[in-house]
Amino acid sequence: MAKRSKRMRAMAENAPGKQPLSLKEAVKVLKGFNTTKFDQSVEIAMRLGINPKQADQMVRGSIVLPHGIGKTVRVAVFAKGDKIDEAKAAGADVVGGPELAAEIKAGNINFDVCIATPDMMGVVGPLGRILGPRGLMPAPRNGTVTMEVAKVINEYKAGKVEFRNDSGGNVQAIVGKLSFTEEQLAENIQKFIDYVQSLKPSTAKGQYVKGTVISATMSPGVRVQQL
Repeated sequence: MAKRSKRMRAMAENAPGKQPLSLKEAVKVLKGFNTTKFDQSVEIAMRLGINPKQADQMVRGSIVLPHGIGKTVRVAVFAKGDKIDEAKAAGADVVGGPELAAEIKAGNINFDVCIATPDMMGVVGPLGRILGPRGLMPAPRNGTVTMEVAKVINEYKAGKVEFRNDSGGNVQAIVGKLSFTEEQLAENIQKFIDYVQSLKPSTAKGQYVKGTVISATMSPGVRVQQL
């Protein structure tokens, strides 16, 4: 087993272990782990009481957090006609059609989100095998196939995050940066928790949220008390 660094050992000693803390206390402890030169991302992980093998118990969604996520999101848009100008005016980083598809096929994928107008799906469809595994394929269910191009671009630029449960019934998402104030992180985290709780499948039985942990890029996890 690889030796842990002195910094990681020190953080582990200060971590509260398995004892869940109030959200306010958990955020305070997490902020205390801000010992690196770079601004670490803060992530939340929630263990849900769902059966991920059942299609009607899938938990997925997207949400714009109150204080964003502290990350510059690059947005690509497939559009034509007036929607090209709309996308550019809204701050899209890459806008195009067949030429953009050719770039993607050549391996040039320099964006974090991909949006397409419905009339461009004929061009976008064949890119599924490339964009799908990366979680970048536009889809109506998450709002990235739309005619409301400017609205969706603004949402992602403001810090919209997407999530879906994994095979173990867990959901994870970035909810900010360690440079955020304790209040900003707490508000973002609470907003995310409330939203996930609102998505409880009607077929899910028993306790829905079984555990919540927040962590930074290079920190131990801190357990959060269930509300």
